[in-house]
Amino acid sequence: MQGTIIKGIAGFYYVKIDNDIIECKARGRFRLDELTPMVGDRVEISVKNNKGVIEKIYERSSELIRPAVSNVTQAFIIFTFKNPDLNSDLLNKFLMICEYHNLKIVVCFNKIDLVDIDEYMKIVNMLRKAEYEIMLINAKSGEGIEELKRHLSNNITVFCGPSGVGKSTILNQLIGNDLMKTGDISAKLGRGKHTTRHSELVDFNDGFIVDTPGFTSLDTLFIPRDEIQFYFPEFRELIGQCRFTGCIHYKEPNCAIKEAVDENEIDKERYDFYVKCIEEAPDGRNKR
Repeated sequence: MQGTIIKGIAGFYYVKIDNDIIECKARGRFRLDELTPMVGDRVEISVKNNKGVIEKIYERSSELIRPAVSNVTQAFIIFTFKNPDLNSDLLNKFLMICEYHNLKIVVCFNKIDLVDIDEYMKIVNMLRKAEYEIMLINAKSGEGIEELKRHLSNNITVFCGPSGVGKSTILNQLIGNDLMKTGDISAKLGRGKHTTRHSELVDFNDGFIVDTPGFTSLDTLFIPRDEIQFYFPEFRELIGQCRFTGCIHYKEPNCAIKEAVDENEIDKERYDFYVKCIEEAPDGRNKR
C-alpha cells in the first residue's frame, strides 16, 4: 500500500492511505542507508497483525530542514504592510529561500484593512515585476481566504513569514476545526500528548498543509555566490546574455542584468538586495 507520512514521533510514523491513518515503524535497513523517513514522504508499507512497516521511501522532490518536511511544493509567504511594518529585505530573504527549494510562491499581504493600499503599490509592483503572485487578504474578516483555499489543492503547502503577521489566524480561517480533528493523532492512537513541537501534515482540500511555522532559520550563507542569481526569477531570461562568461552581475562591465536595472526592467530595490547577498556570500566551499 502507498501513502504519505503525515506525522512522525518517537520512532513511529503515521501514514495516511485514503481515509485511514496507519501507525508504522521503519525497516532497519533505512538506518544502514542513512535514510530517515520524513513527514511528507511518499512511502510503501506492509501491514501484519495491525502493525505497519515502511518498506520503501520514494524519491523526494524537495527536502526542508526547518521545518523537517519533504515534498513541499508551495509556500505562502505571509507579510503585513503595518503591524508589524514591512521589512523588504526580510521579505526578499524568504523569497530567495523558497526559490532555492524550488517552491511555487504566493505572497500574501495580511491586515490590509490597516492601510491605504495605494501607498504600498510600489512594493506590490516590485513583486509583480519579479513574476510573483500577490494576494491581499484580511484574515480576521475572511477576505481573500476562499481564494487561498483554491491554491491548496494538489499541493503540500508551508506557511512562512515573520512573527505577528497572522499566520495562525490564516490557518484557523482556512482549516478551522479540521485542524483539531487531524492534529492530535498520537492521542487518538493511545500514545498520549507530547510537548515537543513536530512537523505534521493536515489533509485539506485535496492537498496538505504543513502545521508548523516554516523556515525557522533564514540563513542564506549556504548558497554559493555564483548561484544566487538563479533564485531571482526576473534575472533568468537575461542570464547568459552578459559580455563575460561567468558574470555574477556585480562589478562586471557590459552586464545584461545591470542594464535591465538601468532601464527599469528589473526593480532596483530587488537588485540592491541581490548585491547585498553577493557581498555577504561565501565562495561555495561551505555549501550544504
